[in-house]
Amino acid sequence: MNSFLDDFKLAFKTGNVLNQIIIVNAVLFLAVAIVGVFFTFGGQRDSFEVFTSYLMLPSSVDTLLTQPWTIITYFFFHKGFMHILFNMLYMHWFGRIISEYLGQNKLLGLYVWGGIGGGILYLLAYNFLPYFEHQVGGSYLLGASGGVVAIVVGAATFQPNYAIHLLFLGPVRLKYIAAFTVLVSFIQSTGANAGGEIAHLGGALVGFVSIKQLQQGSDWSRPVVSVISWVKSLFKPQPKIKVSYKNTKTTSSRTTSRTKARTETKSKNAQEEIDAILDKISEKGYDALSKEEKQKLFNASKD
Repeated sequence: MNSFLDDFKLAFKTGNVLNQIIIVNAVLFLAVAIVGVFFTFGGQRDSFEVFTSYLMLPSSVDTLLTQPWTIITYFFFHKGFMHILFNMLYMHWFGRIISEYLGQNKLLGLYVWGGIGGGILYLLAYNFLPYFEHQVGGSYLLGASGGVVAIVVGAATFQPNYAIHLLFLGPVRLKYIAAFTVLVSFIQSTGANAGGEIAHLGGALVGFVSIKQLQQGSDWSRPVVSVISWVKSLFKPQPKIKVSYKNTKTTSSRTTSRTKARTETKSKNAQEEIDAILDKISEKGYDALSKEEKQKLFNASKD
């Protein structure tokens, strides 16, 4: 019988990127919450707060320099149950739209760059705006909201007229949901959760710009996917297989060259088709694409 850990590994490996992001957030939340209970029972609650500060993004640049990893870890870390619940629900609802139309890699790119963008705007606001000058020393940012809002705004930028059925309201277009989200975050950017609201605005900006760049042929998700693929490769055992090759026939070499040339030509033609489709989206919108063009774009997004 498989252990719980084996079942979890299987679910994680066979799941899509959307589910994997949700799983990472949920597992980290549960793990830290359980550790917090033990710390509290032992009368070490203050030590626990110090421990969690190493997962959150500090507003102080001096502190950030001693824990630079927090620009990433903060948007996978939550403390409150309702906080993570609503973030993951939004992630699920809007992430499915990005996955369906643009693919898993674009979703991952939006989440990571949205989180980083939200963190950067948070740092800039707390270190340069007079309103926050007395809060720099003790303010920390946590939660996936920046990345989630990047996905919401990214989906609305790509498919503004896509409608979602909301309770009591009925079908509402994505552009109105995104606009409302950004407006509320701006209005509340001087409130009790000022840092979080500012991170929302940073994520929203990233979501909008990244989709506009994608429509012009610049894919921001590529470096994110490349880095994650490299990290994954470090934990994969390399096969100890020695491969040797001896060129014994000239005809074989010529065949290989012709095959390579055909492959390169095919790849070039495919890229030209995708560029043309992205140009069409930029000029006329996604709804102007034919069914065949939409399928080609979807297939290319999975590469």
